[in-house]
Amino acid sequence: MDLALSGRKVLVTGSQRGTGLTIAEHFQAAGATVIVHGHDQASLANFGASFTDRVVGELWTDAGCQSVIQQINEQHQDLDVLVNNYGIASRGDWLSSSSKDWRDAYEHNVLSASRISQGLLPLLKQSTQGRIINLGTVGSTRPNPQMPHYYAAKGALANLTVSLAKALSGSKVTVNLVSPGLIRTPEVEANFLSIATKKGWGNTFAEAEASITQHYFDNPLGRMATRAEVADLVVFLASARAGFINAQNIGIDGGALGLV
Repeated sequence: MDLALSGRKVLVTGSQRGTGLTIAEHFQAAGATVIVHGHDQASLANFGASFTDRVVGELWTDAGCQSVIQQINEQHQDLDVLVNNYGIASRGDWLSSSSKDWRDAYEHNVLSASRISQGLLPLLKQSTQGRIINLGTVGSTRPNPQMPHYYAAKGALANLTVSLAKALSGSKVTVNLVSPGLIRTPEVEANFLSIATKKGWGNTFAEAEASITQHYFDNPLGRMATRAEVADLVVFLASARAGFINAQNIGIDGGALGLV
């Protein structure tokens, strides 16, 4: 399927590693011009030579975000797709999480997206196929008792998505949220494999994955999402074929929520 992304210009925030980097790679493979982002100069070293368009700045501060916006305006003058992938998930529960934890969760997961979206809207509205794609979590619909500050912030991001889509009514810009469940990353593998070996579920992740998902993220497929699967959904939403998908919270959770 040709997604007709050749020549489209895409910014993927927080793309120096993990799922963000995979998203950037998939856009590049689809023919898009990809602008990658890291929070400091050292983080840019993670990008291969093929990623020549780079911006740097701390999106969780006004000054850092404004610097990124200025770099985009000075270096490119146009933009078709903004992928708000940047965010953090810090540990904590209702008894241990501090006011600072809550403020930080909102700065990194909500205000980072609202700042960069506001600043780049003039460019996105000039596009014939503008897209804003936010990265959320299935926990915005089904929050856990752990990490309440993180899930509350991601819930706010879901609210932001619909509000912004309505505010852009009449434009050619769509706004959607992609909400994965557990994503199989090296960090997730290492963390859960440590638990699995202690519980006797297996000595490799492949052996233990079914038991891990059953106990920690039960879903009909019995596994976690891969980074590539999340990236494929994001890339599709950026294409013309997804032109009538707007203001949606799209789960990629293997059927875990099972909503009708």
